[in-house]
Amino acid sequence: MSEETEVVVVGAGQAGVAMSEHLGAHGVPHIVLERHRIAERWRSERWDSLVANGPAWHDRFPGLEFSDVDPAVHPDAFASKDQIADYFVTYAEKIGAPIRCGVEVTSVRRPPGRPGFRVETSEGPIDARFVVAATGPFQRPVIPPIVPDGAVPAQIHSSAYRNPGQLPEGAVLVVGAGSSGVQIADELRRSGRRVLLSVGPHDRPAREYRGRDFCWWLGVLGRWDAETPPQGAEHVTIAVSGARGGHTVDFRALAADGIELVGLTASYDDGVLRFAPDLATNIALGDAKYLELLRAADEYVERNGLDLPEEPAAHVLGPDPAGVADPRLELDLAGAGVTSIVWATGFATDYSWLEVDAFDEHGRPDQRRGVSSEPGVYFLGLPWLSRRGSSFIWGVWHDARYVADHITTQRGYLAYGAGDRPGATPTAWKN
Repeated sequence: MSEETEVVVVGAGQAGVAMSEHLGAHGVPHIVLERHRIAERWRSERWDSLVANGPAWHDRFPGLEFSDVDPAVHPDAFASKDQIADYFVTYAEKIGAPIRCGVEVTSVRRPPGRPGFRVETSEGPIDARFVVAATGPFQRPVIPPIVPDGAVPAQIHSSAYRNPGQLPEGAVLVVGAGSSGVQIADELRRSGRRVLLSVGPHDRPAREYRGRDFCWWLGVLGRWDAETPPQGAEHVTIAVSGARGGHTVDFRALAADGIELVGLTASYDDGVLRFAPDLATNIALGDAKYLELLRAADEYVERNGLDLPEEPAAHVLGPDPAGVADPRLELDLAGAGVTSIVWATGFATDYSWLEVDAFDEHGRPDQRRGVSSEPGVYFLGLPWLSRRGSSFIWGVWHDARYVADHITTQRGYLAYGAGDRPGATPTAWKN
């Protein structure tokens, strides 16, 4: 015997909770399945000192503010990882989300000759008319197959990093110049470690400019609503930090603090790691994006006659460190005393459980605004799902609303001729 429901939502992170809110508002029967706890990745797959990359007034759902982040202390205060996880638990309770924790989805298939999907779980099968994959983009840590096991005492992905005391004594190479890489490298250096940071292509917006956080600037400039990334920037990481109250990531400052910058990690051979000669180019391109946003902000202030303090010093970039003009291209790991490598190299999705025709020839979700090529299957929580803001907490809430509206419309179509008036709430479908 299988259980029946209209919608099964897989995953109870920010995407799953948002999806439940909108389905509930439409009166759509649904179940949210989570194999661990609500917002588990915020608790167990982030380092101890992590805070959100956006301020608490921005990175939240519209229906609830952070009760334990005091804007009176700092108007752009940042929530810690545990505060964020607790926020989603509270939000799920507030909306009465039908979440079942400790339930793993093992497969989703379309059974022949009947509508909907058979969802196999660790607690038995569920038949559903619709399935929403709300597992997000951070499913499988990616470590490039460059340095073989045993070449250094410790190699870990950033999702497994917790604090400096976790790593063996010695120097650390951090690979990746996005938000995770620069924050981990900075924390390790402040703990007294020798740190090398491998810098690839990146974007580094000003944390705050003319008294406004960069999240505000992207909002008023309409950049959160960009539907596609700039040409050639599909996989460029963003280096921004809320650590220590928030600050602009500047690789010159990191170098001045003692972090050695190197280019993209390219290859390994017999104990020697080699880096691409692209460090100066990567930093220059990041600088160009930084300055372009400042200019756009200045134009917006002038155009709208806003009384915001000028910051001419923000446009002045210091000289490049010596290591940028003449970068290190090789590193003897043992000779340099490197005992750990932290790979801040991102994640891949894992939809092996979703056995339906909803993927393109490269195995990526074939979808538009979360609506997949397989009728009845939806995706939620992915970067650029509908726009640039999709990967932020507030952005996934708006994406979920669109998906819920689409599901509601489809339910109306499916009700036609099945004993319900077109547009009326369909009766529960049967085997």
